[in-house]
Amino acid sequence: MITVQPEQLRALRHPTPKNPPPQKRFIGSPESARAARDYVRDIVNDSALGLTPDQVNDIRVVTCELATNAVRYGTEPGDSFLVAVVAEPGSVRIEVHDPTRRRPVRRRESEGRGRGRGLHVVEVLATAWGIDDRPMGKIVWAEFTW
Repeated sequence: MITVQPEQLRALRHPTPKNPPPQKRFIGSPESARAARDYVRDIVNDSALGLTPDQVNDIRVVTCELATNAVRYGTEPGDSFLVAVVAEPGSVRIEVHDPTRRRPVRRRESEGRGRGRGLHVVEVLATAWGIDDRPMGKIVWAEFTW
């Protein structure tokens, strides 16, 4: 019987690309969610994957949700977060790295707060999403396949 460790399973599901993916660091401020969304849009469009406008929009919306969560819950004043994009024929993976280990929590929607829908939106639009711990924080990722 062969035993596969969790790290090995993660490597099989998410192999390390030959070249590092495009990535950019953003300051932990509310304006950065829009900047991250636009950055990912540009990377995806420049990758010539032939995505439809709806697919690109779904990727943008999910990126904005993940970046907003990184700003609200994953950074303190003066912190930053990193966005990496792995775009290949048939798939796009968005990773948002932040410096805290606090994991995102799906909350009930709140009409009064106008918040609490982000992870629900990610679940609906992305093919898969998850959280990986790293030595100094976490990575929240979303994958899109077609």
